[in-house]
Amino acid sequence: MNIINAVSAMTSWSNERIRAGATIALVPTMGCLHEGHVALIKAAALRADEVVVSIFVNPLQFGPNEDFSRYPRPFDEDCDTVAALKVAVLFAPDVSGFYPEGFATSVNVQGVSAGLCGASRPGHFTGVTTVVAKLFHAVKPTVAVFGQKDLQQLAVIKAMVRDLNWDIDIVGHPIVREADGLAMSSRNRYLTSAERRSALCLARALASARQWVAQGQTDAQTLLDRLRGQISSDPQVAIDYLAVVHDSDLVPQSQVDLRSILAMAVKIGATRLIDNGYLIS
Repeated sequence: MNIINAVSAMTSWSNERIRAGATIALVPTMGCLHEGHVALIKAAALRADEVVVSIFVNPLQFGPNEDFSRYPRPFDEDCDTVAALKVAVLFAPDVSGFYPEGFATSVNVQGVSAGLCGASRPGHFTGVTTVVAKLFHAVKPTVAVFGQKDLQQLAVIKAMVRDLNWDIDIVGHPIVREADGLAMSSRNRYLTSAERRSALCLARALASARQWVAQGQTDAQTLLDRLRGQISSDPQVAIDYLAVVHDSDLVPQSQVDLRSILAMAVKIGATRLIDNGYLIS
């Protein structure tokens, strides 16, 4: 496995491999890798000749009161994780090299970025699309793999690729969960043992909603009211949003159907967690 830090070196490597007839898959991450990331990397290896994993804690997608400064950065551990997989390059640019002095360009996807996390994290998705666009230009992948836990991020990136006519296949990988149902996340490291127990409210909410739908309750507002009461019973949990949305455009739905996804964000202590899932399997 090669470790590349400079954008120019990354592009040179990609150009060389493309000239040789190879296809490239990209798995963009912010590091602090867990089994969910491993699943993305394995999925990428099935879709291209070469796999590039990027590790970059992107300052543009963090708000002023968010966790950029304390976001976990166990780079040596991450290198060990990646080295054990079918990965050709670990691309780990530094901030000054990726956003040089005078950098003044951004990519903004409207519409699908507006609600859910976009409402509570202003500017977040502009930071996401800008960094992903730069990664696409540096790495030149034919396919990129993202986790479905970041439901809105996946939708925004698909919209960007479609609208800008990039010939890149965007693959969404199913959520990888702990044995007790908690969606894997790098931010789970922040949780105390008590907060970790409270975080299971998300998996319980999804299970409850699916049960109620199976019993015949398809009114979205009724489901959300019930879920709000269930989750709010834990004083450690503050709800950011609960929504039933259509899976393609994330528009809120009044009635549950086969395309309905329950999207959730909560704050437990100082940690913000998200989760989602279809209501009808």
